[in-house]
Amino acid sequence: MLKRISAIWARGELALAALLAVGVTLLILLNVVTRTAGAAIYWVDEAAIYTMVWMTFLGASAAIASQQQVAITALTDVLPDGLRRVAAKLVDVAVFVFACAMIWFCWRWYMPLAIAEAGFDARAFQGATFNFIYAEPTSTIGIRKWIIWLVMPLFSLGVFIHALAHLLDVSPPAAHAKGAVT
Repeated sequence: MLKRISAIWARGELALAALLAVGVTLLILLNVVTRTAGAAIYWVDEAAIYTMVWMTFLGASAAIASQQQVAITALTDVLPDGLRRVAAKLVDVAVFVFACAMIWFCWRWYMPLAIAEAGFDARAFQGATFNFIYAEPTSTIGIRKWIIWLVMPLFSLGVFIHALAHLLDVSPPAAHAKGAVT
C-alpha cells in the first residue's frame, strides 16, 4: 500500500516538475524576447528562479522514489550482495532520518499551530513568535515568500513517504544492484 502511495506521489511530482520545466523555458524565452525588444519585464527573472527551484525539489524527491538519486558507489560496487543490501538499507535509513528532520524543521519554521492561535494574523504571529515568515514579500513578484517556500514541506513529505516505502520494502533495491549506473 505504501509503495503504491509513494509511486502515485512520485508521478504527481514528476508531472508537476515537467510542467514547471516548461514554465521555466517559457519564462526564459519571454525574458529574451522582451529584453531584445527593449521592454524587459522585471519580475520574469525571479519567477523563473522560483519555478526552477520548485522543479528541482520535486524532481529530487521523485528521484528518491525511484532510487535514481545521485550516489557514489565506489565502495558499494565492490561489496558482496548481502553487504550491498545492508548498505542500501543504511542509505534508506539516512534518507528517512533526513526527511524526518526536514519535516520537523519545516514545522518549526512555519509554526502552523502558532499562526492558527494568532487567528492567521501575521502581525500578531510575528509579535508572539518573532518569526517573520508570513510577512516577507518576494523582491519583484510581490507575493509572500512563505508561498514560494511551501516547496520545502512538500519535498520533505515526499522524501518521507518514499524513504519509508523503501525501508519497509524487503526486496533488493534495483538502483543499487551490481553494475547499475548511479
